[in-house]
Amino acid sequence: MKNIYIIFRILVWCVIVVSCRTETKEVIETVQTIEQKAEETQILPYSDTLNTGNWVLNKEISDEFEGTKIDTSKWFVEGQNGDYYIWKGRAPSQFAPHNVRVEDGKLKLRTQWEPDFKFAKESYADGANNDTYGEFEGKPLPITTAGIVGKKRFLNGYMEVKSKTGNAAITAAFWAIGYEQELDVYELMGNPKIDGNIKADSYLATAHDWSPPAIRPTKVFNHVENLPFRTADDFHIYGAEWGIDYLKLYIDGRLVHTVTQDEVGTDWVLNNPMEIWLDSEIFKWLGLPHKEELPVDFEVEYMRVWQKPIDNLLAPAFYGFEGPILYEDNPRPLKMVPEDSEPNDYQKFWMIDEASSKYLTIVEGDYATGVNSLQFSGYGKNEKLETDKVIALTPKGALNIPKGDFILSMKVWLDQGRITNKIHIGFEDPKIEIELDNLKSLERRKWVVIEKKISRTMASSVNDQLRIEIRKEDLPETKAAKLFIDDIAIKAIK
Repeated sequence: MKNIYIIFRILVWCVIVVSCRTETKEVIETVQTIEQKAEETQILPYSDTLNTGNWVLNKEISDEFEGTKIDTSKWFVEGQNGDYYIWKGRAPSQFAPHNVRVEDGKLKLRTQWEPDFKFAKESYADGANNDTYGEFEGKPLPITTAGIVGKKRFLNGYMEVKSKTGNAAITAAFWAIGYEQELDVYELMGNPKIDGNIKADSYLATAHDWSPPAIRPTKVFNHVENLPFRTADDFHIYGAEWGIDYLKLYIDGRLVHTVTQDEVGTDWVLNNPMEIWLDSEIFKWLGLPHKEELPVDFEVEYMRVWQKPIDNLLAPAFYGFEGPILYEDNPRPLKMVPEDSEPNDYQKFWMIDEASSKYLTIVEGDYATGVNSLQFSGYGKNEKLETDKVIALTPKGALNIPKGDFILSMKVWLDQGRITNKIHIGFEDPKIEIELDNLKSLERRKWVVIEKKISRTMASSVNDQLRIEIRKEDLPETKAAKLFIDDIAIKAIK
């Protein structure tokens, strides 16, 4: 009996050990599976699969095109509910909302021959071209296409699509627009009928300057890449890394072209947030699609945007004096073209009153980054400041700063001569006043960073504003030197 008892205890112990080992093995395998899935779900740019660029996927803008219909929280569909944003497409073709489909895990933008479609009774002027929708040279050409536009803009990052072009004389375009700017990451054509700047096995990338007066040609740089494949034959990956002063273009993970601000100077237009477009158009200078080759689809497997984390709590483009601040909770006006400088509920600008505008202006060509800065022009001998202070003021709601401790900084460029010793910064709601002083001690004729600690016991209200003041009391009586301000930032103290 004693031996049986000992054997029983040994068997129980073995069962427990085996059970524990089994459970431990299952736990280890479960952890490994979770880690493996986490790695698999970390979607990275095809040109940077090790993420050396520290990219973070912007899920608000990116789309994997799963499901059975387009996500209208992310995309505006041209022609849906009779609404068109900016244009109805490049005539003689016209955007039609039913040509936008999501199926088989892909976005499909169809081009087709539709004699029964009710084309707009109007023409579309594009430089020397002025064509009527649904007609070409007085004869019917009932071709409909498709286009979608991202509802949210972004500033700088890496944008990428995996796509295949329709096999016809119709474009596949992956592009973006913002204030006074356009970037065509690519314009492709599956089967052009006329030899030109886009071939069945080539790629065209272009940037356009839409600052008024927008006189053609508007392009500031472009790149043509001859490809070892036809763009309509299979899916390929196209990417663009958009930095503060450079653009890098990639095809299937390979860098094919780089352009920098140093190369183009003030023609560098990519300074403001942009929205993504995916569409198809007729380029009649490359030939018209034939009825027999339609319908075709421009197919997109995904569109992704990555960005790098930033700690600046201010909108960099606006507080760098490049363009408007955006209020994207409000609808984007349907007729608002890139060159539109009118303030509305969606975009607003710095406000400088009439008395201040004699001395304060946003100027192009003197900048720390971008192409613009805020200039205080100063005044000469036998002159004086004709007002007690000059002010540049943001619109209401242009600040969203929580309570806490922060560093406010800006870059200044000071001319030689008698300079103001202070720049006054005000926050409107809640009220805070600070001085950036001792300017006279700074180096002249170079960009210098000045900063000040600020403490906020309350977060910004919905009407908070930032105010920049230069006061008469801080200036010499005559001969005040000019200065420039750029790149205002607010960062939390960690």
